[in-house]
Amino acid sequence: MESVLGNIILGFGIACTIKNLLFCFLGVFIGTLIGVLPGLGPVGAISLLLPVTFGINPASAVIMLAGIYYGAQYGGSTTSILVNIPGEASSVVTCLDGYRMARQGRAGAALGIAAFGSFIAGTTSLIFLMFLAIPMTKVALSFGPPEYFSLMILAMSLLIYLGQGSMIKAAVMAAFGLCLSQIGTDIITGQTRFTFGIDNLQDGIDLIPLVMGLFGIGEVLSSLEQQGDFEIFKGKIKGLLPTLNDWKDSAGAIVRGTFLGFFLGVLPGGGAIISSFISYTLEKKLSKHPETFGTGAIAGVAGPESANNAATSGAFIPLLTLGIPANAVMALLLGALMIHGVQPGPLLFKQHPDVFWGIIASMYIGNIFLLILNLPLIGLWVKMLKIPYRILFPFILFFCIIGAYSVNNKVFDVFVMFLFGVVGFLFRKFNYESAPLLMAFILGPMLENSLRQSLLLSMLSPAIFFTRSISASFLIATCLLLIFSIFFRRRKRI
Repeated sequence: MESVLGNIILGFGIACTIKNLLFCFLGVFIGTLIGVLPGLGPVGAISLLLPVTFGINPASAVIMLAGIYYGAQYGGSTTSILVNIPGEASSVVTCLDGYRMARQGRAGAALGIAAFGSFIAGTTSLIFLMFLAIPMTKVALSFGPPEYFSLMILAMSLLIYLGQGSMIKAAVMAAFGLCLSQIGTDIITGQTRFTFGIDNLQDGIDLIPLVMGLFGIGEVLSSLEQQGDFEIFKGKIKGLLPTLNDWKDSAGAIVRGTFLGFFLGVLPGGGAIISSFISYTLEKKLSKHPETFGTGAIAGVAGPESANNAATSGAFIPLLTLGIPANAVMALLLGALMIHGVQPGPLLFKQHPDVFWGIIASMYIGNIFLLILNLPLIGLWVKMLKIPYRILFPFILFFCIIGAYSVNNKVFDVFVMFLFGVVGFLFRKFNYESAPLLMAFILGPMLENSLRQSLLLSMLSPAIFFTRSISASFLIATCLLLIFSIFFRRRKRI
């Protein structure tokens, strides 16, 4: 207990410097703005801003990027409630009751309970993160190459299983990501792989142009195709502070959403989207008046909004303690840390305590900033919603080009970005998720290295993956997951 308190004091000492407070505020402000504006999303925003962080220290960089992530979860509720269009995918469920409340003249109550529920859930889940991170780190120290290989196989299987669309499409995307990760020079043999004689590919495909193309340019093209006029709620927004009855109706939903969101956020592929949907379903089943859901039930706003914010904290556990990203945003943060020379995993706590505890402490501060930002600045967010997308997209395009070029000062990277921009647009058009591709692309080299190291340790015998208990447990869980998914799909057809 004393060790945790000492470490969190260290974290606040780092997070409360003027520079880090500024980066934290910038992160949550940009995140809220991204959440409010339908289209770009936190993955695209982090992709755009990743090159900006190259000149600052790792702790400050991740503090800002993490702020964008959990800030976007806050901001997404504003668009859902006022426009009936989710600013974030995790805020889809909020549209069901939030917009109905706004139409009934209760937009203030819906926005207020979303903000307070998000704050309570975000702060509580940080306490879970703080106390669970160290035990998880100690467990992870017993991991060797076989355990990491099996864990990454399980992580990608979970991501495919818990994806939003077709499992087959998700598996295809993961396989494509693994193939892309193999482009370049083999670190053991020194031979080039899949370069097709192109010298610029000898070092492989860089992460920044890839993600900027898939999530930046691809999102712009997709939004331009689908962009239409939408009606913004024009009524006067008042009563932002929830009443006693509102708290009474929402308290249970906030508590359940917090626990549910946090533990689902830990699972690769679980994240904010699934937790918000499950929270809404749970609240409807537990309600004494389930018929009110979909007509303006405040619990239908409080539960999902608490769940998606708690999930953002849960997702940091596998990233910081095991080096395994739970979703596309965590995969980007993993890439950001590695670019700065910081390897997430069980040794992060000892090698970079400033990064580890600075991030956790900054999230407490960020949640306070978000509560301050979200309620008084509702009028500003409404005005931002009125900006036509045809004005916004040239700026997004400009930052994408600058960001892609600035990584290696190569025009080739800009071409790569535009290529993956078109590919990302086609993926969206044909309902292929990009998240499995991104995770597989980042995990691919680690997966390959773990496999090679394991086989070298065992004199090329694959039995090493089954004779070590932790590794075998992960592989058994993967097999059970695949068997269950096949059985479930067959039962649905019947």
